[in-house]
Amino acid sequence: MTIDRAVLAFAGCVVLLGVALAHYVHPWWIALSVFAGLNMLQAAFTGFCPAAIVFKKLGIRPGVAFR
Repeated sequence: MTIDRAVLAFAGCVVLLGVALAHYVHPWWIALSVFAGLNMLQAAFTGFCPAAIVFKKLGIRPGVAFR
């Protein structure tokens, strides 16, 4: 697995978790999905992704997008 795929998998899990929590716990949990979406948008335009930095420090090999 590369950092690129790890970031995409993590973002997908956060979005799904936010939707599930909003459905089963409290509607305000949808903010977690909104945060993940906004973070993905800013990473697309700036190239800065905090999750990619964490995955790099964990030793996951780099991909093409996050070096």
